[in-house]
Amino acid sequence: MLPFSPSPTCPAGMKACPVIVGFLRLQEECRRLKELSQTDALTGLYNRRFLEMTLDQEMERTRRTGLPTSLIMLDIDFFKRVNDTYGHQFGDETLCQVAMLLKNNVRKLDVPCRYGGEEFALILPGTRLPQAVRLAVRLKENLAQSWKEPQGRNGQLTASFGVETFTGRQDMTPISFLQAADRWLMLAKARGRNTVCHPDSPQVGPELGLTPEEHRVFFPENAQIGKTGGSYG
Repeated sequence: MLPFSPSPTCPAGMKACPVIVGFLRLQEECRRLKELSQTDALTGLYNRRFLEMTLDQEMERTRRTGLPTSLIMLDIDFFKRVNDTYGHQFGDETLCQVAMLLKNNVRKLDVPCRYGGEEFALILPGTRLPQAVRLAVRLKENLAQSWKEPQGRNGQLTASFGVETFTGRQDMTPISFLQAADRWLMLAKARGRNTVCHPDSPQVGPELGLTPEEHRVFFPENAQIGKTGGSYG
């Protein structure tokens, strides 16, 4: 039987062995199919399926080691306007630019993903909340500085960010972890977009104009609105 190894040898001792050639082609095809199943075709980032699978693994690593896992969710602000104004091809190019920005600003062990549409996610292994928040702020600023509207317009591309951290002490699944980060993202949008929200964000008060229903969505553990002192999360 042909050994499954990076450098297989021909069982017949031939230099141009058809068995080896076929094996290498099959190996490359398997690698290509695996990559396609894990990546987003447009941006080249990991896809949602890979995100959820990796998040499960990193959360288990946190439970074993005590090292936290942080998650950043970001959504491009008013992206529909970009598509409507400049066309979907330009919108796709913009998504690819955002993907490149994420790739260029994270560590090799971080996992940048396209969550869907104009929404992205970053898994940050071994990262505490303050460090994750600093990265989100840097990404927000870099995005606003690096992209300008074409045709001489003055508009900038901005995004809203939600950050959450899993420490191993919460009763969370990968889905509920994503939902928690997405809740902070929703709050960032409610606060006017182009901002970063997280469990240590300042107290949310009635002046933001949130309805009681919105408060229950953002902060289901808090029954009252406008309590003073402390922080959520």
